[in-house]
Amino acid sequence: MSVEIKRVKYLPELRKVAELADEIWHECFVGIISQGQIDYMVEKFQSLPAMTDQIDLQGYSYFAVYDDGELCGYTAVKPEEDSRFFLSKLYLRKDKRGRGIASKMLERVFREAQVYGKSSVYLTVNKHNCHAIDVYEKVGFRKVDEAVTDIGSGYVMDDFIMEYTL
Repeated sequence: MSVEIKRVKYLPELRKVAELADEIWHECFVGIISQGQIDYMVEKFQSLPAMTDQIDLQGYSYFAVYDDGELCGYTAVKPEEDSRFFLSKLYLRKDKRGRGIASKMLERVFREAQVYGKSSVYLTVNKHNCHAIDVYEKVGFRKVDEAVTDIGSGYVMDDFIMEYTL
């Protein structure tokens, strides 16, 4: 296993990440949220136009994760105005989970946060995504709040807010 995590710099790379996002979301969130909400959220937050907007207008950075040269995951992060660093997205294909890759992804996120001089990393995670919550808690994130966010079209995100102190 040779894991590489690379900043996404060009549109063709971002297009591949968006295609992977569609694949992962349609496998990861089945049974947690409805198929309609999965489709809606992929289009609103994980599509190529959404990712391009996040990078160009909202201050996000995307990182592609490769295992033995194969794209298998991605992260998106954003420095906040305060002392926090937002981990917006951390996704890994199901067949690559349980191999330490997610830990390497989080290590990279923590290093990026330190580059920006941030003292903590926070994220939102669906309250019913038990696997992700377990992974984050194992690494040292703790639940600090809850949020129900209206995302349009009759859908809401019902999340825990978790934070990791650097």
